[in-house]
Amino acid sequence: MILCITEKPSVGADIAKIVGAGIRHDGYYEGNGYYVTWTFGHLCTLKEPADYTPLWSSWSLAYLPMIPPRFGIKLIPQKSIEKQFRVIETLINKASEIINCGDAGQEGELIQRWVMQKAGCRIPVKRLWISSLTDEAIREGFRNLKPEKDLQPLYEAGLCRAIGDWILGINATRLYTLKYRGRNGGLLSVGRVQTPTLALIVKRQQEIENFVPKDTWELKTEYRDYLFSSSLKPFDIPEKADKIIEEIKPLPLEITDVNKKKGAEAPPRLFDLTSLQVEANKKFGYSADDTLKTIQSLYEKKVATYPRVDTTYLTDDIYPKCGNILLGLAQYMHLIEPLKGRRLKKSKKVFDNSKVTDHHAIIPTGQPLPSNLSEREKNVFDLIAKRFIAVFYPDCSFEQTTATAKVGKYNFKATGKVILDQGWKVIFAKDAAEAKAADAEGKGSEGKEDKDEEKAMPAFVKGESGPHTPKKVKRTSQPPKYYTEGTLLKAMETAGSQVEDEDLREALKANGIGRPSTRAAIIEILYKREYIKKVRKSIHATQAGIDLIGIIKDDLLKSAELTGIWENRLRRIERQEYSASEFITQLKEMITSITRTVLSDNSYVKI
Repeated sequence: MILCITEKPSVGADIAKIVGAGIRHDGYYEGNGYYVTWTFGHLCTLKEPADYTPLWSSWSLAYLPMIPPRFGIKLIPQKSIEKQFRVIETLINKASEIINCGDAGQEGELIQRWVMQKAGCRIPVKRLWISSLTDEAIREGFRNLKPEKDLQPLYEAGLCRAIGDWILGINATRLYTLKYRGRNGGLLSVGRVQTPTLALIVKRQQEIENFVPKDTWELKTEYRDYLFSSSLKPFDIPEKADKIIEEIKPLPLEITDVNKKKGAEAPPRLFDLTSLQVEANKKFGYSADDTLKTIQSLYEKKVATYPRVDTTYLTDDIYPKCGNILLGLAQYMHLIEPLKGRRLKKSKKVFDNSKVTDHHAIIPTGQPLPSNLSEREKNVFDLIAKRFIAVFYPDCSFEQTTATAKVGKYNFKATGKVILDQGWKVIFAKDAAEAKAADAEGKGSEGKEDKDEEKAMPAFVKGESGPHTPKKVKRTSQPPKYYTEGTLLKAMETAGSQVEDEDLREALKANGIGRPSTRAAIIEILYKREYIKKVRKSIHATQAGIDLIGIIKDDLLKSAELTGIWENRLRRIERQEYSASEFITQLKEMITSITRTVLSDNSYVKI
């Protein structure tokens, strides 16, 4: 008999149907030469300190750092888990071969391997690797099972991540709690990813609180009802601008050049998990955790592909399937109609095998939508579907006009942009209009100047001249904004760098904090620990969070850049470009150094 082990009962039912295992038992299916069983996510975990030696059951600075000579795993002590594990263990002893049907990712690989190790598995194992749960995808996956050894680097990376979190999280939490907790204080939770994330939030909050606004005055002039900006730097006192205004007021403005340049704007990239969470937070206010749960549900309902991905690209073999996927999106047929009868566009910004490792970007599967989708599921699916349709539309083309002018010895410039062909933007026209209206409402009087600059530019001619109305415009510098969950996810993805450009963000992903699948959980942990709180959409650090970051002097624990480097090494372990043993050795050396530094602190600070 062949044993299939999935990650949850619902997936087990899908696979049992495909392989013909139609007899339901308690904890598994059987039939057609197959057993199909499941885990409930993690059944096993790394052992606790006390499992290695009774000495480590007590919290004492004398025993730090705690580093086991060899890490071990144990079954999570819950009755339902113990019962299901016994089912799996029994079936492994009966089977001749195992097909690992866990979620096709680093965490899924770790979950399944630990269960098989704990059960003492000695039989051959193959791997089902699929990006969607449609019947077609499952059948194709069974026709192309992978050897278990092909996934060994992925498992080693997942194991290193778990061990690294144990070494830093358990040791640093005990170390800082024992050293700095006040008489009435609680646990001081420190972690490999959560602490640098908290440090980002605290740093931003302190920048806002310590911000001193500065006024400057820009010189502008209005000619033919259109605003020109001076090439002079903004003035620090208004009198300097007033002096020039008086000088140029009686002089005519002359157009010295008019330059027109055509350009194009490509459609936005497809979604990876982080960019989907960012967009859902921006548009609907959904938390990162809510969006992850929603897209996971859409995946299990077979209407979206695997969600825990960090690429925005598709592989070339997906391209021939895209036409049928589009035709399956019946409720978007008004948007798909213009694509019919023509060859679908194939852009290198969408299809690139070299940018895809385990899974491609999140796209619809083309399966009919169930009638019982929740409002949140409909909204998230709408984001995914429209983004997928958009990549096959033409670029948005525009004409950029730059007019330069002179008044006496002073130079001025005005720019205008005219859309020639909306292209892909027609798909989001309604969304853009709503966002613009909301944005304008929020700007109040401050946005009036910007609206003036958005007016259609007159047809200026080189050499023309005439009267103008110079004026000074006051600008007050603004503090940085508090993080929202969306902007925090962006910051985690780029290790704190403030990046909007999509191409640059792609390049910085290699050094991001955490993985796409874990970032939502990290933010939730910080809420749970009461180190951060939500004020409307903004994230604020609590006093406990500020104090904790304040006592951590070692940048190794709170630097986003350094944590990003560790994440990069974990990805390199997946690609067999870096040694797992070297990664663990470096973390052991790091926690030893941190322990030494904290123990030598004689400041007697308490939280």
